[in-house]
Amino acid sequence: MDAIDLMVEEHKHIKRMLSVIRRACIGIMHGREIDFNDFKNMIDFIRNYADNHHHGKEEKILFNRMIELGGAAEKLVRFGMLVEHDFGRLYMQGLGEALERVKNGDEDAKVDVIANAVSYTHLLNRHIDKEDNIAYPYGKRELDSEALDNVNAECEAFEAEAEKSGIQEKYLRMLDMLEQKYVLI
Repeated sequence: MDAIDLMVEEHKHIKRMLSVIRRACIGIMHGREIDFNDFKNMIDFIRNYADNHHHGKEEKILFNRMIELGGAAEKLVRFGMLVEHDFGRLYMQGLGEALERVKNGDEDAKVDVIANAVSYTHLLNRHIDKEDNIAYPYGKRELDSEALDNVNAECEAFEAEAEKSGIQEKYLRMLDMLEQKYVLI
């Protein structure tokens, strides 16, 4: 398994969800009622597939190896990639809070739903571009073969454990369903 290639592939799934989120927000702008269950699923996907599953491999495995390189790699990870992961979590928290306010009758909070959701999509699209074109190639180029082999082995074990729990299947099926409703209409 090439762990970095797998992470690039996962980015494609995450970007599909970003399109779903954006389309759902456009619907709200055009007067469509918020489907709270769909937004719950979008947040679930982001928190558990994009963050726990995908970012989990980055933060626990790949990025730790890159930090060990020191210098530019450490700065790129600590002050770039990890900070952006935290900003993404903040937007998801804000989205969840805004949805609760709308549920409780605060119609004005719809603007906060859109603001947090769309801000997340903008952040993640740029973040994914940096990882695919800067961080990952840097890691492939600068990590020695032993470190890359360890990253691959650890990611393979991480994937196998997630597969036992049905993580990949659950969230890709959820993505397909939401994409059918919001993007492929």
